[in-house]
Amino acid sequence: MLVRIVRLTLKPEFESDFKQVFEEKKDLIAGFKGCTKVNLLQDTSNANVFFTISEWESETDLNNYRNSEVFRETWANVKQWFGAPPIAHSTAIL
Repeated sequence: MLVRIVRLTLKPEFESDFKQVFEEKKDLIAGFKGCTKVNLLQDTSNANVFFTISEWESETDLNNYRNSEVFRETWANVKQWFGAPPIAHSTAIL
């Protein structure tokens, strides 16, 4: 099991836009082969910092999603809202 954690720092004026896009896309992401869970968390101290956490059966499943049209379109839309580069970690549940 692979857990993908991505820290996203947004420009403050795009916080609600980002939450809306995530809400619209989360079921599509969760429906990808191998995805068992997807969540959005918001930092309690910095409202413009978010974390996406997704669980995948394998790295291949994650990469298939990352190479999909859904990911490419969503990323192209939201990356302009970033106030800092995203930080991503792939971790394993032990």
